[in-house]
Amino acid sequence: MEAYRWFWGLLTIATLTWYSTITIYIAIKGVADIKHMLRSLSAGTFNADKPEG
Repeated sequence: MEAYRWFWGLLTIATLTWYSTITIYIAIKGVADIKHMLRSLSAGTFNADKPEG
């Protein structure tokens, strides 16, 4: 019975770590992308028909 507790505990920790890492990574990249878009809009160089990257 104790093995099941360790298994599910480690699986839960691994899953939460993976989810948190992906969430933080996407948030950082999203903020950078929004900043770039806002700079382009302010400079008047934003072209919605030809997205970058």
